[in-house]
Amino acid sequence: MEKATFGAGCFWGVEAAFRKLKGVISTSVGYMGGHWPNPCYLDVCARVTGHAEVVQIEYYPTIISYEYLLENFWNIHDPTSLNRQGYDRGEQYRSVIFYHNSTQEKIARHSKIKMPNSGQYKKDIVTET
Repeated sequence: MEKATFGAGCFWGVEAAFRKLKGVISTSVGYMGGHWPNPCYLDVCARVTGHAEVVQIEYYPTIISYEYLLENFWNIHDPTSLNRQGYDRGEQYRSVIFYHNSTQEKIARHSKIKMPNSGQYKKDIVTET
């Protein structure tokens, strides 16, 4: 079993999108990437913690690949929208990929580099890696 962590806007919708994929064992939501210890929802919404809303996914890599998880990540949100997704605004809704090992880092960075050439987006990708 491996873990993957993504921020792509409000974590409830992101979690629902990943939970239905075959090979995903569990999902959990929380905050990551900030400088405030143990923030609560109100802390994060006050925009003083630097955290992003994220979904952590546990999955079987023999059933679903990290590349396929990334493909879903790119397709369930707008990675060209800085600090917002739809009506949700603020740095907690930013597009971000957190990796758990050097292999994930390499794959995620390569995936991000390929996105502008996909023709899917007219604006620059602002996803943090």
